[in-house]
Amino acid sequence: MDANDVARLRNVINKLSRQFNLSATDEGLTPAQASALGLVASEGPLSLAELTEIEGLNPTMVSRVVGKLDGAGLVRRIAHPQDQRAAMVEITPAGAETHERIRAARGDVVSEYLNRLSASDRAAILAVLPALEALAKELRFDPLPSHSRSNSAR
Repeated sequence: MDANDVARLRNVINKLSRQFNLSATDEGLTPAQASALGLVASEGPLSLAELTEIEGLNPTMVSRVVGKLDGAGLVRRIAHPQDQRAAMVEITPAGAETHERIRAARGDVVSEYLNRLSASDRAAILAVLPALEALAKELRFDPLPSHSRSNSAR
């Protein structure tokens, strides 16, 4: 891909991300809080270290996010089964309901805008989903070092 194509892809991803983040604000959550809630809901109890790694945030930020979610009754801290010094986070029933509302709102946003597109554009988006899923998996599990990211983003 040339630099213009990479920039176009990045811009599309950023616009989609902003739109999804807006759908979580109806629940009174920040994007980071909604993301952490979604991870805990979908991947089961997670240690704070796992959540830090998956989210790509610093431990202090993750601790604050979890603290807010815990304070709102959306998650709860539990003891780690193998390491009593470490904490894990699990979803509460209220958190699961909130996550479902956020997921539904985001789904509604996507559906609404997809329905505005032509049938051929919708088909093209569906065709590229496996490649986008592969890209997301690479970004999540094998992030580039920060110096590589800044060079490749140009």
